Amino acid sequence: MSGWLHALPVVWMALIVFGATYFAAFVLHKGVAALSAGSAARSLKGFSPSMLPPLGIIFGLFVAFTAAQVWSDNDHATAAVNQEASALRSVVVLASSFPGEPEKRLRTMVRRYIEETANQEWPLMAEGAATLSIIPPALSEALQTTLALTPASPGQEIAQREITRSLEDVLEARRQRILVSHAHINLTKWACLILQAICALLAIAIVHSENRPASAIALGTFATGVAASILLILAHDRPFTGEIAVSVEPLLQVMPEDRS
Repeated sequence: MSGWLHALPVVWMALIVFGATYFAAFVLHKGVAALSAGSAARSLKGFSPSMLPPLGIIFGLFVAFTAAQVWSDNDHATAAVNQEASALRSVVVLASSFPGEPEKRLRTMVRRYIEETANQEWPLMAEGAATLSIIPPALSEALQTTLALTPASPGQEIAQREITRSLEDVLEARRQRILVSHAHINLTKWACLILQAICALLAIAIVHSENRPASAIALGTFATGVAASILLILAHDRPFTGEIAVSVEPLLQVMPEDRS
């Protein structure tokens, strides 16, 4: 699926998905109706209605199989962002164990990291263009600053160790977040899902070819279910893209105040 479609508001996405699905159902309805009025009528009558349940079940399995990946990707994305925010919050809290210049530097670097993530990295993730090739300078500096501290008490030793661990957790959560930002339903899965939906719609049109009002109602009903399923998957397909996306808000909530 094209990236521009994922970036649309849900309302516009719904209009496109439902419109395309209803249009396909209408074309199938008219096409089968035209065939049933010609020499193909005898062949269409031989199509068994017993084909409908298997086709519907297969379509349902395709939807469940595709949706499972989408829900998993969104859960991983949310968990990564929450873990990152929690680790950053720990750094800010533990930084108070080193009052003065060390605390100020750590708070400044955490703030800078969150600002760069929100303003630069998040838009790149929405486009699927974020990479792991460069470690954020603010995190690197924060880690170097922490390791260079000279603890004056056992409490500061523990705090230094925990800050280091928290910064490592931030790096790992960021890695997971960026990896998940590249996740999406591939073209093969989309093609199979849509092809199965078309097969089911075609079968419905053929089975009801002798009763056009019944055919229109059956096709419209099933097309609505198909469109709703596709819309649900499409709106959540890319965790960091679109109106329904994982927000940077958890990171902004833990951003330390600028005390300079």
